[in-house]
Amino acid sequence: MTSITTFYLSRIIGQKVFDTNGNYIGTVRDLLVDPDPSNYTTGHPVVNGIKIRKNKHNEFYSFQNFRVEKVDGNISVICDELVALSAEQINHNLYLAEAVLDNQIVDLNGRKLVRVNDVRLVTVTGGTFAVAVDIGIEGLLRRIGIVKPVKFMFSLFGGTIPSKFILWEDVETIDFSNLNIKLSKSYTKLQTLHPSDLADIIEDLGRKASAEVFSALDEEKAADVMEELDTEMQVHILESLSIEKAADVLDLMPADEVADILDALEDEKAELLLNEMEKDTSQDVRDLLVYPDHTVGSIMSSEVMSFNQQTTIEEVLAELRKVKPEFETLYNLFVTDENEILLATFSIRDVVISPPDVQIKQIMKPSPVHLRDYQKINEVAEIVSKYNLLAIPVVDKKNVLKGMVVIDDVIEDLIKKRRTNK
Repeated sequence: MTSITTFYLSRIIGQKVFDTNGNYIGTVRDLLVDPDPSNYTTGHPVVNGIKIRKNKHNEFYSFQNFRVEKVDGNISVICDELVALSAEQINHNLYLAEAVLDNQIVDLNGRKLVRVNDVRLVTVTGGTFAVAVDIGIEGLLRRIGIVKPVKFMFSLFGGTIPSKFILWEDVETIDFSNLNIKLSKSYTKLQTLHPSDLADIIEDLGRKASAEVFSALDEEKAADVMEELDTEMQVHILESLSIEKAADVLDLMPADEVADILDALEDEKAELLLNEMEKDTSQDVRDLLVYPDHTVGSIMSSEVMSFNQQTTIEEVLAELRKVKPEFETLYNLFVTDENEILLATFSIRDVVISPPDVQIKQIMKPSPVHLRDYQKINEVAEIVSKYNLLAIPVVDKKNVLKGMVVIDDVIEDLIKKRRTNK
């Protein structure tokens, strides 16, 4: 009898369990692992529980006293002693077969959803660990019990079955829709992905799972991801969140992005969110919502930075460090008078190369190209192209600075129009 060190989850699910005297204990239904990476001593989750079915009842035991052995190519599961698993471990562990097998996970390196065909486990002196997930064809064939004959047929022609594994540390389990457990730390690895990648993953998930994954993100990451989602998913996510949580996320987003989202919501829902949001942010959004869809004001960003022309470069830098504006805000910096009338523009390059004591009036470019807030959107692309601009200031009929249109928003609007016209 030889103890094996490597085995697959699919090979032991459904296996009968016996004690050392050969007495039948039950049938394996699942293995339980700790889902919290901060508890891993080897970088992999240890199998600390086993779910066994007997006489139509499920029992949970510590896996510490179980052995998985191989005899003449056959798997057997032996129990030295039955030690009941605590209620806390039952409720807070990850069930491999139920939550991982056949479910979608995130391949963190590939930044995409994949389906798990099997889980590879290894038994060493320190215990049994989940080390990788099998997403290849071999894992699928193993599940239906024909991997050996297919391998043999391939070998006759000098071929092999494609296999593909992802190390456990490079995956994030996300589908807990069939479980009634609450995890202490959910989706911690997803926080490392770029918001665009996360948005793609969330859009590929089912409606319930997408809302669950989004709600587990911290608010700053959630706000960044929300900007990248398509309108339909944005609406779905907001409707799945509490008013308080949704407002907290929207408060961290640019006002123009929030206005676009709220414009797609029912008026009653939008008003509830606006009332819950921070007063200043809410007012910025309300100001944008008054503009008709076909006007420049509907796509402009109200988050701009303007300065008095007597301000020095040193003072500008101090303000930038204090505010920490978004990247797009730095496309153009503006000069206004005491009535917020637009006078000129200057660039971040001008700031960087100028001495600290230089005043803005010495580097600013007066009479800048600008747009009117009620100007037609279809005129913007031509102006951006003609003057090769990344951002254009937007003023009202009194030349008061209202915001700016950045090239990103122009391109997004053009894409939306093309999709609509198809």
